[in-house]
Amino acid sequence: MGSGETGPPDRFEQQGRMPAGASAAPRTRVRLDLPRAPRRSLLPDYDPEAFGRLSEKIARFLGTGRFLVWMTLTIIAWVVWNVSAPAPLRFDEYPFIFLTLALSLQASYAAPLILLAQNRQDDRDRVNLEQDRKQNERSIADTEYLTREIAALRMGLGEVPTRDWIRSELEDLVREMDEHRVPSTHERTGGSDEDDR
Repeated sequence: MGSGETGPPDRFEQQGRMPAGASAAPRTRVRLDLPRAPRRSLLPDYDPEAFGRLSEKIARFLGTGRFLVWMTLTIIAWVVWNVSAPAPLRFDEYPFIFLTLALSLQASYAAPLILLAQNRQDDRDRVNLEQDRKQNERSIADTEYLTREIAALRMGLGEVPTRDWIRSELEDLVREMDEHRVPSTHERTGGSDEDDR
């Protein structure tokens, strides 16, 4: 077994011999039930979520009027100082090469940060759209279910007897009973009693 592996050794390793016909060194088997050891990287480790949140904060600040005002005031102060200050105190003479370098450096960092913030916003929008789509599908399914239930209730109510229908049926039954009723003995003899009087 390899030095990084743990677990029960092979049957052949226990016996200290190679399988028949094997001339090469045994291959080390990768354990699938254990996680891989993390690879060492030359790049620094960072939390992408924290970096994304920081980039969004910076991008939001870069898109405010406050940032534009502060940048404008800084550039004006920079130019005024390097034009009107005594010669030994000036740190960036007239072509303002250092100011140009600072502004281009700021722009070169601002653009990727803004793009990263936009990508994160796109991801959030995509997730929201997917959730909205699923919610709409559930709402449509619920609406269709309720429509079917209401139709079934209407069909069921069409077969439910109403009070008027029951009254008319009972009246028909009473009428039929009156027509088919056999006269009782008192009714049969009723006419002769009147004759006797």
